[in-house]
Amino acid sequence: QVQLVESGGGLVQAGGSLRLSCAASGRTFSSCNMGWFRQAPGKERDFVATITRSGAITSYADSVKGRFTISRDNAKNTVYLQMNSLKPEDTAVYYCACRRTLYDHTWSTKPNDYDNWGQGTQVTVSS
Repeated sequence: QVQLVESGGGLVQAGGSLRLSCAASGRTFSSCNMGWFRQAPGKERDFVATITRSGAITSYADSVKGRFTISRDNAKNTVYLQMNSLKPEDTAVYYCACRRTLYDHTWSTKPNDYDNWGQGTQVTVSS
């Protein structure tokens, strides 16, 4: 089991930047394909980005491609989400999640495929 704690959320003006962090406890972080998801009030939890356990493969939702960058540091048991050129429609609670796997190629954009979740961090972008 891996425990995940997100940080770095806050209030920012449109066009600004934030970097979210997700710290994992336990020795299984390197076995996780990691994902970032977000959920706005009254909406479903949506995929934002994913990175495989090796860091070799990343994938992004079309809505954030070119603006957001996911990365990880396995030595620090941490995954990051750098968010640039933020828009009001990026406002949501952001969650990181772990999909435990032996293989890079099992990365997923579906929330139900993930095994462990953090508590979320609020990102608010003002216009």
